[in-house]
Amino acid sequence: MVKLCTLSILLSLLVPTHTTRSPDCGGILTPAGLSYLAEVSKPHAEAVLRQDLMTPTVPDLFLSSPKPSSRNQINAVKVTELSLSLIPDTGLRLSIDVDLGVTPAPSTTKVMRLSILADIHVEMNPEGNLELVTSACKPTMEEMQSTEEMERSTLQFFLAMGSGKSSSSDMDKEINIDKICVEVSKLLLLPNEQLMSLTAQFPVTPSCQLQYLPLAAPMFSEQGITISLQTTFQVAGMVIPLPVSPVPFSMPEAASSSPSHLTLAFSEHFYTSLFFALEMAGAFNMTIPMGSLFQEDVPVMLQAVFRSSSRVVLEEGKAALKLFLTIHVGASSSAFQSFLSMNVAALLEELFLPTIREEVLAQMNVVLSEGVFLPHMYSFTYTDVNVMIHKDYVLVPCNLKLLSRTGEQTTMG
Repeated sequence: MVKLCTLSILLSLLVPTHTTRSPDCGGILTPAGLSYLAEVSKPHAEAVLRQDLMTPTVPDLFLSSPKPSSRNQINAVKVTELSLSLIPDTGLRLSIDVDLGVTPAPSTTKVMRLSILADIHVEMNPEGNLELVTSACKPTMEEMQSTEEMERSTLQFFLAMGSGKSSSSDMDKEINIDKICVEVSKLLLLPNEQLMSLTAQFPVTPSCQLQYLPLAAPMFSEQGITISLQTTFQVAGMVIPLPVSPVPFSMPEAASSSPSHLTLAFSEHFYTSLFFALEMAGAFNMTIPMGSLFQEDVPVMLQAVFRSSSRVVLEEGKAALKLFLTIHVGASSSAFQSFLSMNVAALLEELFLPTIREEVLAQMNVVLSEGVFLPHMYSFTYTDVNVMIHKDYVLVPCNLKLLSRTGEQTTMG
């Protein structure tokens, strides 16, 4: 079977292929999805800032205390607000408000509000992965409240206190801007790892894998963040060249009007390519024992082999799969083989066709029962998934969910 698959792959190289990189699927992250990502990012942001700002060995956050003995010790860090907003044609704006419990001297504690504004854009690195990069960073600081003779065990007091404020002009001059902007860059390390996972190879069958590759940096608009992807398929470790030149696919207008966090879109060519790859892997090929068809004991075997010319046709509200099979009939009796050569059409329709139809559908359901992995980043899965079939494309509106544990899969049935 491995030799047969390898031969099929080599023969497919002779088929005219499309070498230009063209998208066959993609997605749009809506403002609602962006808000969800900001909300679930608060614990991570707080953990990173707490680890660095509360460590005595790191550069001081305040420029006015150069001596270790006079440093403003930070004893509490809480992210009170984190938001992401769209900047059309440019990128994102990150806004973070952090309350700091600062001890400038023994028995004295004050609460400082650190506010950070940072502009972020997305680039494609040399490895072909998307990467978040900070293009501007502006931190400000203001004193929220002062207390005298407060014990360290009550440093979280500011959670329940009022919002009295004092002038921040002097405090802004004392901020170590470089230190703060380095912290912003550290906040992007985990999201960039998650973006890298977007291009991971996902299994379809044991010998067939697919991979979603971004073709360019995403587009930013008031409707959301749009990304175009090209799907590649591998069989036995070899990339399968697609035999049909894909029509350049762009995100449909309907995708930007969904109230969901994310809308994925798949072109008709994506599905045709998927079945082409499965055919090249021999995933649907099967041998069907028919038993004895004559009074004498003449066992007959049917071998169904898919020809690599199947096509998916998408219409409004429905989809059709056109399959082409080659059926090999085997029997040990020369008399039956002679009879078959004279009556093949009638036999196929009367004896074999119902069984072939039933067995082929059963085999396809087994292969596709686990679904196909959707484009996704690790640590996230999809909920409230809906599948909407339109002419030439399929939309999959869904919501995001941050996983509390690993192991869940994001597939399309």
